[in-house]
Amino acid sequence: MKKDIDFHQVEGVSIAIAREVNELGQQEWNVYFINNNDFYLENVLISTKGYGQVDGQEVKTSVLRHMFDQMAPKSALQVEPIDPALFQITNEFWVSYYIGRNIHDKRFLFVPGSVMEENIIPISILDKEGVLHS
Repeated sequence: MKKDIDFHQVEGVSIAIAREVNELGQQEWNVYFINNNDFYLENVLISTKGYGQVDGQEVKTSVLRHMFDQMAPKSALQVEPIDPALFQITNEFWVSYYIGRNIHDKRFLFVPGSVMEENIIPISILDKEGVLHS
């Protein structure tokens, strides 16, 4: 059972929503998982979903799951593209991974309005600009 699992503290990982310009010169947004640690992460599972209200209507996105066998130290992985229309609802990224035999688990929330021009910063590991959540 989940209550029997000893989840360890999560440190040195982040989720970023970064903007970039594609080969057609159009702006697009992508979600990245960043490992700032000096060690590998194993069996990384990232579950994503969006939920909230838009114009008084309940909105939910599909739940997507992404699995990565291994993630190198000081690296970033593109998880998925994200439509800017979803920035007006809560976007949840639930991350689980192993370091050795220990499981680590954290939920990252981007609340409505958090991905906006005032919150955009340079993200050096990506060489892009975006909103970073640690």
